[in-house]
Amino acid sequence: MPHPYVLLSAAVSLDGYLDDTGPDRLLLSSPADFDRVDEVRASVDAILIGAGTIRADNPRLLVNSPDRRAARLASGRPEYPLKVTVSGSGDLDPAARFWHTGGDKVVYTTEKGAERARTAGLAADVVSLGAELDWPRLLDHLYETYGVRRLMVEGGGTIHTQLLQQGLADELQLVVAPLFVGTPAAPRLFGPGTYQPGRLRLVESRQIEDVVLMRYEPTAPGGAAADRHWLGLACELASQCPPSETAFSVGAVVVAADGTELARGHSREGGDPVVHAEEAALAKIDATDPRLASATVYSSLEPCARRASRPAPCARLILDAGVRRVVTAWREPDTFVTAADGNGLLAEQGVEVVVLPEFEERAKAPNLHLPA
Repeated sequence: MPHPYVLLSAAVSLDGYLDDTGPDRLLLSSPADFDRVDEVRASVDAILIGAGTIRADNPRLLVNSPDRRAARLASGRPEYPLKVTVSGSGDLDPAARFWHTGGDKVVYTTEKGAERARTAGLAADVVSLGAELDWPRLLDHLYETYGVRRLMVEGGGTIHTQLLQQGLADELQLVVAPLFVGTPAAPRLFGPGTYQPGRLRLVESRQIEDVVLMRYEPTAPGGAAADRHWLGLACELASQCPPSETAFSVGAVVVAADGTELARGHSREGGDPVVHAEEAALAKIDATDPRLASATVYSSLEPCARRASRPAPCARLILDAGVRRVVTAWREPDTFVTAADGNGLLAEQGVEVVVLPEFEERAKAPNLHLPA
């Protein structure tokens, strides 16, 4: 069952605290970073926080920029992302600002917690996950019932910890503020335990006024879980493509057999109006790299077998690179090329081709404006 792309977002002090123990919330981010967070909120389908964060901070959890809200409406999305909270007990204050601002809301809880939440008269859907909170089931439900493809998780620390320990996070956006809290009783971002991702991969580091943003991706596990991880990333890259009326938006990642990412690419990357995702990714790898022979190309769309914009289609580029395995989500429709069969061309040459149809909707999402 596919899950949403899960993005964890947090700001911490230099010594790893989310807040101090004072009565007022400790502001860790800078004004420019608050605007960046607002931009991220505007890009997602839902924002999730724990019940403890509602009690401690009483947040509104809004997209504050009128221009960003207008852009959401213009693209056919709700003005505000879905607001989601999780509470095992269902003990939630119906007067909190969370319920009275923004758009739709949903509470995930247990069977016992659902009874309590429903009697509280919360302005939200109440969903029971069973006897205990179940994160995979929650993510499945968000995807299937509410159409959530990108989920931003803003805390608190317990939720971030659980999602990382269960290997359910796709990205961590961590802002580090130049101050110390130094109070052992203050809340920390991550708790003790075993973390599935192991060593994270740094994909961006950027100074924003006096804070530093660091973006990490978990290293993927092996087997089928790795295929889901990397194909999910390819679908995420497809959503970053500059829009086009004459070409698909596609993302691709090339991964070595040991799980090392060799390169990634997306359609029209770098301002090239005709470059394809697989082409962009393969161009970043030394053609003599011995890891290519045992690598996998993950592409949100079946590699093209014919194209007018370049001499060689992507299926041929993959074969020429010596790659022997391809995982994709969506067979190429006849929108621009009739009877396309890149998967067939690859399979005829002995390449293992794996199609994961549960990712098809995610692969199609950036292309819904194109004719069927």
